[in-house]
Amino acid sequence: MSEARRHAAVLPRPNWGWQDAAACQGEDLILFFGPDGERQPERDLRERKARAVCASCPVRGECLNYAVSRPEKYGTWGGLNEDERSSERRRRMRRANAA
Repeated sequence: MSEARRHAAVLPRPNWGWQDAAACQGEDLILFFGPDGERQPERDLRERKARAVCASCPVRGECLNYAVSRPEKYGTWGGLNEDERSSERRRRMRRANAA
């Protein structure tokens, strides 16, 4: 494996300091990650509630940037669910490639 490829695969260590100011502090993790076997109507309701918490969060941007850059595959991060973050990740990659 080339030296450049090895370095490209290594992600920087995350800075978790932003979590100290997160609006989700103390919330039940089920609100953001959902239980196994969750049905779509329940998921939609849970995600709306999670987004409401995220909407007022002072570190929403940092949270979303973390989740998109990792990539976090599960849960609501920065107000976006898994599919929305995947779309955001692709959008950011297209923008970076165009620059």
